[in-house]
Amino acid sequence: MTGLRIGIAGAGFSGAVVAREFAEAGHLVEVFDTRPHIGGNCYTERRDGVQVHVYGPHIFHTQWEHVWEYVNRFGEFRPYTHRVKATSGGSVYSLPVNLHTINQFFGATMSPAEAGRFIQSKADSTIDDPQTFEEQALRFVGPELYEAFFAGYTSKQWGVAPTELPASILKRLPLRFNYDDNYFNHPFQGMPVDGYTPIIEAILDHESIAVALGREVTGAELGGFDHAFWTGPIDAYFGFDEGRLAYRTLDFAEETLQGDFQGCPVMNYCDRDVPYTRITEHKHFAPWEDHGSTVIYREYSRACDPDDIPYYPVRLVDDRTLLERYFDKATATQGVSFLGRLGTYRYLDMDVTIKEALDAAGVALGALTSEDDVPPFFVDPLA
Repeated sequence: MTGLRIGIAGAGFSGAVVAREFAEAGHLVEVFDTRPHIGGNCYTERRDGVQVHVYGPHIFHTQWEHVWEYVNRFGEFRPYTHRVKATSGGSVYSLPVNLHTINQFFGATMSPAEAGRFIQSKADSTIDDPQTFEEQALRFVGPELYEAFFAGYTSKQWGVAPTELPASILKRLPLRFNYDDNYFNHPFQGMPVDGYTPIIEAILDHESIAVALGREVTGAELGGFDHAFWTGPIDAYFGFDEGRLAYRTLDFAEETLQGDFQGCPVMNYCDRDVPYTRITEHKHFAPWEDHGSTVIYREYSRACDPDDIPYYPVRLVDDRTLLERYFDKATATQGVSFLGRLGTYRYLDMDVTIKEALDAAGVALGALTSEDDVPPFFVDPLA
């Protein structure tokens, strides 16, 4: 079957990549987005000369060479190593927790082996199978480092006590017994020279792709296409008829100042009495540029209301139960596939989003050209 009409809800990376793959395969694609711009939460723009990550910082890092090659096809990236600092108890430390953090915090000069044994002595070995964030942290780093760097920050970020959060949230954070303060350990890391917006513009720049911005599209409208991809909230597709899935949203207090405000791109504030979780200084995301002015964001996390932008899926027990109901509804719906962070209700980095979109497009193209059914999900959102 050729000459398909494909409808896509969402002009972020997920929707743009799928659109490009179908367009290059000879099909007509229409992309809809409720916002007045493309790019979703990856949207960037210049403010006072500074490249600002409008919806919070996005650092590109990946283990997959083909994903790295894909984004470099559409824009120039320059090397960038993400380094995060943390203010706790009146002192500044490096994150993730590494040998320098450990020695500074405990006033020591331990070697890697000594620090490993020391942290092991601090860890709560009675916790065999950590179930909560707090249990994982106590088993991982012990009570002192947990209280200094994780307890307060996590409570502010998620709005609940760490005892109510799953251990999986902490499992992806590294602990290093060397002086490596590179926040990520992927082999491919960088920042786009001109921001993310031109990259997504370039992905969507194809004669067979039409983009409608400021345009809300419904599931019923998408039913008029040969196949549709929904990258918005999965509960929104069904009109929230089972209830709303829980998200955290972010508020940004933006300031334009002169000089260098904090000397690093991200400073976490771990103490509970500081209301914001972190301050981001955007010019440090492009260290090759030189600016006299600077743009900072103070970042506040709170529960997401219906009119807010959803950022982080909460995925507590009740949310998983609700997701299962939407999963069943999606599985019974013909002609649409759910994709991306919102469509699968999962926290995803950009590289995972792109990889999954490329994989999904390949599966869908193969199925549609064989006149087979396209699956509603290309990954298991319940995993």
